[in-house]
Amino acid sequence: MASSKGGSTGRKAASAASKVLHSKSATKAEKSVAASALTQKGSKEQTSAKVASSASKVLKSKTASKAAKSAAASALSQKTKKKA
Repeated sequence: MASSKGGSTGRKAASAASKVLHSKSATKAEKSVAASALTQKGSKEQTSAKVASSASKVLKSKTASKAAKSAAASALSQKTKKKA
């Protein structure tokens, strides 16, 4: 998942995201979330609201793979928080 600093995508999450992108059975939402997680590898980019919504759906899905859920969790952990 994300590094302990909450910054970029960690090695395991990036590997999981890569598996999702190469999967023929992954949904469009799963691939979008995986691509976002990989984009954030080694950067300070943050997850958009649209991708965060997809990531939430992936995490709630009963059919999503473990790799897809790992990528989704990583992407969500990098979502910007609204200031109150």
